[in-house]
Amino acid sequence: MNHISLLMKDQMTLPKKLLTNYHSMGIAEVDVLVILQIHRFQIEGNDFPTPSELAQFLTITEQECSQVLRKLIQKGYLSIEQMTNEENVINEIYALDGLWQSLVEEKVEYNQGNASQFDDEEQPNMFVLFEQEFGRPLSPFEIETINLWIDEDHQEPALIKAALRESVLMGKLNFKYIDRILREWKKKGIRTVQEAREASKSFRSQQTSGAQTTEESTQKKSDASIYYNWLDDA
Repeated sequence: MNHISLLMKDQMTLPKKLLTNYHSMGIAEVDVLVILQIHRFQIEGNDFPTPSELAQFLTITEQECSQVLRKLIQKGYLSIEQMTNEENVINEIYALDGLWQSLVEEKVEYNQGNASQFDDEEQPNMFVLFEQEFGRPLSPFEIETINLWIDEDHQEPALIKAALRESVLMGKLNFKYIDRILREWKKKGIRTVQEAREASKSFRSQQTSGAQTTEESTQKKSDASIYYNWLDDA
């Protein structure tokens, strides 16, 4: 068997619609190449290639590759899922189900296959806001975390922004801290910024009544920050 025959046998299957419909779906040529590389890596046994690994086979940088991944996730064409292997170890994998579903249904709506409470303009603004505060592009995992807050936890975008703002003010800018704020608010039944504002007023009112020692007063002010530091710009 000659080299040409070997080359033609070493192939992978892709939907033809990806090549004919990608432009109308808001997907650029570089996005298609990233998708092709993800698909190739998965065929070869790597279900979660890093931006660095993908960039080795592209003419874009690792950072540019991360931006493409972020855009594909924002539009719902790519997602990050968890799978348990035979050893009961949980691994993250890329899933292109949103892309394939969009091709089947021939729909080009923004974020098809990954519905959220953001409208078309508000969702990218949310990611931009996080990137501005963190001073860097978000990782695919961080983007998926924001999507989970919205899609599964049903958090209001304004409340997520408030939690982000609170983490900045408290000097604890990380996703674990933001998630803890959102969980605490949810535990207290606080689902909107207005509810948080009302809870803040009630909390401060309780603290001003009765005599307090200086140490107690200082501690109360520290505890109250989670409610009122961000309200002025909510």
